[in-house]
Amino acid sequence: MAEDLKKMYRTVMDDHFPPQMTISFGDQVLVYQKRSWKIPDEKTGELIEKGLRYGENPGQEAALYELVNGNLVLGECEFISPGLGLVSSLSEEDMIQSGKHPGKINLTDVDNALNIMRYLVSRPAVVIVKHNNPCGVAYGPTLAEAYDRANMADRIAAFGGCALFNQAMDKDTAELVSQNYLEVVAAPEFEEGTVDILTKRPNLRIIRVRRMDRLSEYATMRFVDFKSLIDGGIIVQQSPLNRIQSAKDFTLARTEYKGKTYAIEREPTEKELEDMLFGWQVEQGITSNSVIYVKNGVTVGIGTGEQDRVGVAEIAIFKAYTKYADALCFRKHGIPYKNLQLEVEKGKRDKALLEEIDQETQRNKGGLMGACMISDAFFPFRDGVDVAIRQGITAVVQPGGSLRDFEVIEACNEANPKVTMVFTGQRAFKH
Repeated sequence: MAEDLKKMYRTVMDDHFPPQMTISFGDQVLVYQKRSWKIPDEKTGELIEKGLRYGENPGQEAALYELVNGNLVLGECEFISPGLGLVSSLSEEDMIQSGKHPGKINLTDVDNALNIMRYLVSRPAVVIVKHNNPCGVAYGPTLAEAYDRANMADRIAAFGGCALFNQAMDKDTAELVSQNYLEVVAAPEFEEGTVDILTKRPNLRIIRVRRMDRLSEYATMRFVDFKSLIDGGIIVQQSPLNRIQSAKDFTLARTEYKGKTYAIEREPTEKELEDMLFGWQVEQGITSNSVIYVKNGVTVGIGTGEQDRVGVAEIAIFKAYTKYADALCFRKHGIPYKNLQLEVEKGKRDKALLEEIDQETQRNKGGLMGACMISDAFFPFRDGVDVAIRQGITAVVQPGGSLRDFEVIEACNEANPKVTMVFTGQRAFKH
């Protein structure tokens, strides 16, 4: 059985999807062309032309289509036009090393990383994505430092992930990347000598993404978003637009309740506003219901896809503690926290080493002190904010609009020291 599964993962499936697909919106037609690539066979080295390796799982046929014709306008909305492909226009030349033939998840991870990165173009930034959610996102003074910070934000989840870089890959960054196991590395360009470093891992997919110099333009373009139902039906929607383009677009939290005005008493600092903006931008690429914490331009804890808001706030706190402890252990002892835990249990290492890490993690509250809390929807109760305030967060970003906004504002004003909070005026659900 195990061997059969391994064979399935290695198999590049034939797909039976047509070479061209057309979608009609009344009298307007969009034309899509199926993409395939001539890539060397893993065993023989012979060039074979195939599309996607398989879908979300082995055994699922899949195809990638690029928009090649049609300029859709519905109402006042003009959707993205042909000729602006990112992932959908990848060529053989862009697949610098194809590794194992790319599958659906590899490319949708790159796509969601781009979805986040289109807001993070002002300085070196790295987005690491796995299963279509970010593991770690970070700014840095250099690309190498941005990668190190994003990776150490959650080394565990980043294992086997997809890392996207917003600047040309340099040797320092490539050396760091080569120390870790990733499935995909994507960047606008690769400086001389970097590919030689990266190709030491033969299965790594190394992808050049063209047009990243224009990536910020995609923040204002809508595309048609399709959701297929199990009965064969389709839900169609416009893609969302993030109205928060700068910190000036935030509104200091304020509401009226039973004739009384409730308002946040402390305004954000410039540093908090930077993290609030960064966090809301990252939030655009996270599966809802979500709550995340960010600090100094790095994700500290990411809670995704939960059913209740206080629960996801607590999960993100738990993850912040575990990732902080793991990063601390790795930097001090060169091994993951779980490995140290196992060696202590077997009597191979002194228990005091583990206790020291646990104590420092608790003392620093998993790096949450001074962090900003970001929620993709309003807080229906104050409990979600209360659990974060106990961890020392200083700022909150949320859409606003709850009947109990006044309670959440009270929670922030009652905190010691006071916590600031802003409204975005829109939620950021992503399903």
